Amino acid sequence: MQYITDPKSGNELSILGFGCMRFPRDKTKTEQLILTAVDAGVNYFDTAYIYPGSETTLGEIIYKNGLREKIRLATKLPYRKCAVTDDFEKFFQKQTERLKTDFIDYYLIHGITELDEWRRLCEMGIEGWISGKKKSGQVRQIGFSFHGAQNEFLSILDAYDWDFCQIQYNYMDENYQAGKAGLQKANQKGIPVIIMEPLLGGKLASGLPRKAERLFREADQNSTPASFAFRWLWNQPEVTVVLSGMNSASQLEENLKTASDAKPGMLSYAQSAVFGPVLDAFKESYKVPCTGCNYCMPCTNGVNIPGCFSAYNTSYAMGFIQGFIQYLTSTGSNRRKKHNRAGNCVGCGVCEKSCPQKIRISKSLTDVKKRMEPFWFGAVIKILQKFT
Repeated sequence: MQYITDPKSGNELSILGFGCMRFPRDKTKTEQLILTAVDAGVNYFDTAYIYPGSETTLGEIIYKNGLREKIRLATKLPYRKCAVTDDFEKFFQKQTERLKTDFIDYYLIHGITELDEWRRLCEMGIEGWISGKKKSGQVRQIGFSFHGAQNEFLSILDAYDWDFCQIQYNYMDENYQAGKAGLQKANQKGIPVIIMEPLLGGKLASGLPRKAERLFREADQNSTPASFAFRWLWNQPEVTVVLSGMNSASQLEENLKTASDAKPGMLSYAQSAVFGPVLDAFKESYKVPCTGCNYCMPCTNGVNIPGCFSAYNTSYAMGFIQGFIQYLTSTGSNRRKKHNRAGNCVGCGVCEKSCPQKIRISKSLTDVKKRMEPFWFGAVIKILQKFT
């Protein structure tokens, strides 16, 4: 494993970090993945209060296997749940209890989208609370994760003496949210940048259009689309740690292999040039920029929002039949009751307030319904229901 020195703390951080939002349901499998990662030198683990079961599972595995001193632990304050100053401490204590630790190496304000949100927290006294936590050693480094417009990110960077930040960044999102300009400004300020969504929720690994897959193969037959995506990031000297939500041994093995010789400037001219045509191919078929983060869920009307968007995108990227089959299974359309189709949407807009990608979910679900539930859809459902 290769490491980068965090200039703020002097910590040696593995260039590949373990994103813990999408753990396997099997805890034994999760434990083995974490142990294998640590043995291979991965030392940065990222979780959050709102990731279902993640902090508890990670804490149990760390405690059981005596890993605490071998890793840098990152988790996040759910600031939107904080109504009064005492809530900061309430959530922090719950998190350290779940994680079975008395300190957090890298603590983030979770998912800030605009400067006014940080100002509201300052009015609640968060700066004093952070200062106390750092003096006591309970929080070693303080940062924020970001899902908003680029100008807001640049303003937030200047609003506080941050120790690090975390942004969504990949070759599809070079000019989206914080973007390359945000990455470069953070680096200029000496702030380590942690990268999330390097594969756009897996879309850049297994959800590519066939044309894009072919372009990558022609550029380098020995590299997978996922490897290309990671190397695009590590090719940039401003990137500190790239998080990956690895939920299988094969994913972990491939990422470790890619990280083993990753360095800035590693891509050849031909390898760098392929991303332009790949982006063009992707944009032709990728209609809704959903990463499957599930922040919009649960829907009060039972819509499987990420499932609907994934199937919709698949129908363009890999053909209508494959997308339609995926839509049937992900929405439970063969059930007589409690299906989770796009047609359930009533346009309430509640989900849109939580979407990091700022997707117009209600409108997009209308588009999904038009494509995935054509005039013959009802007849197909009746036939399926006879056999289920």
